[in-house]
Amino acid sequence: MNDVLARIVERTRARLATESMDVEDVRRAATEIARTREPFAFSKALSRTGINVIAEIKSASPSAGSIVENPDVETIAADYARGGAAAVSVVTEPEFFRGSHEWLARASRPAGLPVIMKDFIVEPSQLMRGVAAGANAILLLASLLDAPTIRRFVELLEPFGVDALVEVHDEEELARAIEAGARLIGVNNRDLRDFNVDLATSERLSALMPRDVIRVSESGIRTRQDVDRLAAARFNAFLVGESLLRQNDRAGAVRALTGEA
Repeated sequence: MNDVLARIVERTRARLATESMDVEDVRRAATEIARTREPFAFSKALSRTGINVIAEIKSASPSAGSIVENPDVETIAADYARGGAAAVSVVTEPEFFRGSHEWLARASRPAGLPVIMKDFIVEPSQLMRGVAAGANAILLLASLLDAPTIRRFVELLEPFGVDALVEVHDEEELARAIEAGARLIGVNNRDLRDFNVDLATSERLSALMPRDVIRVSESGIRTRQDVDRLAAARFNAFLVGESLLRQNDRAGAVRALTGEA
């Protein structure tokens, strides 16, 4: 684990140790939310024919610094929906990415799209909080979790109709995701050790995935040419963040990726 990732995980664990949570209250809230919506809406959205863009909302990142100060989550999510995005990604980590769990519901309401929560998940309590806050899917990092833990976390989400997107960056992490039975696998093209980005990472790892896995390529996707390249490698969906957030016309930027501009 590199220094930046280790620091984020350390701060996450420290924050969790100080936060109080009534487990039963959170579970009840998660159960109520699950009853009011379509189960596994995220994976269904990514399985549709065409170019499925997962458009991201985040305020900052360790690699890019500040991206959007105090983002207008509702407006950005609505813009993404108008542009034809299949889903919205919300980065909720509060310290390094300046995110918030409150953004999940705020993004879901105006967009009417499934929302995935991106955070650094190390404990089951984070899963329940995410579901209760409105997440249709939750990101799990294979760099932080072994195969039995990934499988256990996926199974914890199942009764709530919430998908788990298991993110990998290399062959070893992919092997863990496959061993855990992941149905959705995301390839992060960014090497978190040095922050270099290479779309060939997705191409290389896609060839090693089971045929029935839903494939998501993440990071470094900026143009329709990038999307076409990754679609040729059998990716179902494309997670795009910074390049969309920095546009004045975010709906138009999504349409440019999907080919509907």
